[in-house]
Amino acid sequence: MSRKQPKTSFMGWIDEQLDRDPKLRQEVDEALNAMRLEQDLIALREQCGLSQNQLAKLVGVSQPAIAKIESGKIKNLQLKTLLRTAKAMGATVKIQLQRSPQAGMPKSRGNAAKTMSRRKKTVSRSAA
Repeated sequence: MSRKQPKTSFMGWIDEQLDRDPKLRQEVDEALNAMRLEQDLIALREQCGLSQNQLAKLVGVSQPAIAKIESGKIKNLQLKTLLRTAKAMGATVKIQLQRSPQAGMPKSRGNAAKTMSRRKKTVSRSAA
């Protein structure tokens, strides 16, 4: 039981660090999300009863390519590769965009908003 106390205080310390440093929290969240994708692919492959070699043949890549995907060694996994891999296992891919709770409002609406504003003025002047 004495092992639980250090773990709890350590996790408390981790939480404090993440609360103090939004950039660190973002980096940790990104790393965890990448690991979730890799773990999901491994779990799906295993649920399908496929070896890496069998999956590689279905996707049309080499077994080492599947191993690299599952291990996270491919940092810029192409969406089409992910889609082909999922399809080979009878799965679909769902991409979800969410604003971070720590993110504030954007500082600028950018050029698109300025262009729209100019267009509205032009239309108003020409209608008069």
